[in-house]
Amino acid sequence: MKLLFRYIILSFLGLSSCLLNGQGHFFLKDDVSKRINFEFTSNLIIIPIEINGVALSFVLDTGVSKPILFNLTDRDSLDLKNTETFYLHGLGADGKIEALKSSNNSFKIGDAVSKDQDLYVVFDNSINFTPRLGVLVHGIIGYDVFKDFVVEINYNSKYIKLHKPNSFEPKTSKRWKTIPIEVYSKKPYIESKVTLNNDEKLVKLLVDTGSSDALWLFENEDLAPNEDLFFIDYLGKGLSGSVYGKRSKIKKFQLFDFELSNVNVAFPDSSSIDLSKIYKGRRGSLGGEILKRFNLFFDYSNNRLHLRKNSFFKDPFTYNNSGIVLEHNGTMFVKERIRVPSGDKLNPNNNNAIQIDFSINHRMVLKPIYEIVELRKSSNAYAAGIRVGDILISVNNKEAYDLKLPEINEIFHGKTGKNVKLKVGRNGETITYKFKLDNAFKKNEPSN
Repeated sequence: MKLLFRYIILSFLGLSSCLLNGQGHFFLKDDVSKRINFEFTSNLIIIPIEINGVALSFVLDTGVSKPILFNLTDRDSLDLKNTETFYLHGLGADGKIEALKSSNNSFKIGDAVSKDQDLYVVFDNSINFTPRLGVLVHGIIGYDVFKDFVVEINYNSKYIKLHKPNSFEPKTSKRWKTIPIEVYSKKPYIESKVTLNNDEKLVKLLVDTGSSDALWLFENEDLAPNEDLFFIDYLGKGLSGSVYGKRSKIKKFQLFDFELSNVNVAFPDSSSIDLSKIYKGRRGSLGGEILKRFNLFFDYSNNRLHLRKNSFFKDPFTYNNSGIVLEHNGTMFVKERIRVPSGDKLNPNNNNAIQIDFSINHRMVLKPIYEIVELRKSSNAYAAGIRVGDILISVNNKEAYDLKLPEINEIFHGKTGKNVKLKVGRNGETITYKFKLDNAFKKNEPSN
């Protein structure tokens, strides 16, 4: 079973309209296409990029119009060119944040090179998505890649391929469908249908590979969750702060002639969205939890999207039934047992054999620390006594530091009623809690 991770949101509603068009263009010198493998976590595509000769990792995000670097440390020796101050606007209640615009930078993605590229750098230490993902991420990039190539995304095999537009030939198999997209203000939009409360609605959605959720809808009189089927939850972290809202389900989502049932949907709080900066007619976002169910070709130059179902298509839509959101918060030294040879001895019964004695020794290794940073107050975990700020020590008798963050999240996305045992550290004490994964939609009293 393939791991499915959700809800670390990197969906930005847009940069300030005052941003200027950069002069940079990516090009492939020899090949007509180039494959780049990516890391896939929390429904996000993380690709390697070199900026001014420095190797970095960026989320490939169709929801942004300019590259943004937000995890710059002292060890990253970028030679930033021609800088000036700008303000970026994004999801979250805090409005805008200050950034540095740098021009004339060199970018390299695989063999694709751009020699005159704009870059926006955020130095706010709180803008760092690596702890929530458990994977090193330095920034996000979108339109600058998609404008110069037909971009193939293969979620099954975890690679993108950059095709020269004049050499690209669409797939002819019947399994592939071609649907129109509208590229407005450097972002792709698509028409689809959603069925809420037995009412079918036509909606225009931002196609957002930088959102790990399935679907976001902007709540109004026409689009609202079923009153008996929603809960208030943390939706993720945007460029301008944390985002909260309602989580629910919709009966059906239809994209062209593809249909998905019982689909997760989120309705972000109005305080997290500046409606004045949203493209007129847009009703929400189509994110990675749905997009990953297709293999895709984005063709911006011809306003087309080619897609077909892949092996993820029938995977169920699940929620974090623990209500716990973890963050990788530093590292610690742990004494690890290892077996080492203590010496070679001849086997007296076989002159040609060597007997090796092993003894137990120890070594100190660095391991991750996981902190609980968000907790749904209606959850069984909260009722059991777990609190924000607790340090996770073990999960179901497994040391937390021996697990990757996505592996723990998979446990939290287990079936309703499944028992979970956590040991946490709080104020120098170790405390054990047991609870059952709950159904967040039920309003009854939590059970332990």
